[in-house]
Amino acid sequence: MQPSETPIETTFDVTGIGNAIVDVISHESEAFLEEFQLIKESMALVDEKTAIDLYNSMSPTIQTSGGSAANTMSGIASLGGSSGYIGKVRNDHLGEVFSHDIHAAGVHYSVSPAEDGPPTARSMIIVTPDGARTMNTFLGISTTLYKEDLDVGLIEGSKVLYCEGYIWDIEATKDTIRSAIAIAKDAGRKISFTLSDSFCVMRHHQDWIDLVNGPIDILFGNEEEIQALSGYETFREAINWIKGRVEIACLTRAEKGSVIVSQGETIEIEAKPVQQIIDSTGAGDLYAAGFLFGYTRGLDLATCGRIGSIAASEIIVHTGARPLSPLQEVISKELYP
Repeated sequence: MQPSETPIETTFDVTGIGNAIVDVISHESEAFLEEFQLIKESMALVDEKTAIDLYNSMSPTIQTSGGSAANTMSGIASLGGSSGYIGKVRNDHLGEVFSHDIHAAGVHYSVSPAEDGPPTARSMIIVTPDGARTMNTFLGISTTLYKEDLDVGLIEGSKVLYCEGYIWDIEATKDTIRSAIAIAKDAGRKISFTLSDSFCVMRHHQDWIDLVNGPIDILFGNEEEIQALSGYETFREAINWIKGRVEIACLTRAEKGSVIVSQGETIEIEAKPVQQIIDSTGAGDLYAAGFLFGYTRGLDLATCGRIGSIAASEIIVHTGARPLSPLQEVISKELYP
């Protein structure tokens, strides 16, 4: 498709598309991971029975709305930006929780809950004492996000479309995200994509190489993910590989900070120190929120990266992947003390 000859006015900074999930979080020992043969810091897709078995064995849980792209859109809203979200829930209890939370966060969300079919998606997140999170996700109704569920006007009216890599695991939603990318490109918008998980990268390696060499403008990923995508064993080799393939690559490295790669420069951003990491769930999602908030305001890349780092630091000091403090105030205090 060629960009539209008549520019469409933008009304939103970013719209995200992804799996609408409610996170069920508990803190467990390393032995819990061994008992259930869970691969630490991975995201595994599980069936409904496995999800129930895990839930019944977990310590007291916290249930909070999640989903990678939804977390990012909530972060952008908390920063004072305008964001929209496209994802599917069922008209059940967890669907009501998700819909309430995303509206309360200030995100535009208009996908109607499904009247029948599987239940709302949920992710059993096991947090170990070091703050690492291991996700076991039952996708439920989120796998039935079809092209007709897309809000075309919302996509066309957003400066950036943010696509969640996790959604690539289902054939129907893969087609949906391809359609969303085509709509955004035709409207002359930027396309951003998050690699989500190194295991996702391995599952969809060639597809994602094609995306990186094609429509993706802004790529988000961590050190492990970009090395898996590039096929190189070192981070520096992976940086050299991605340079020039996308307009911007934002690569996070936990306590080592992040690296922003563009065709003209490579910028290293320090991590904002915290006293203790409680739960790393959502750190990458909120980094993306901070970066895209700055990007859609025309800020320089270093400032965008710094906002991302500050936003991520707020998430990791408490349980859950949504901000507890208004990020607009947090950023203001950090950038303009």
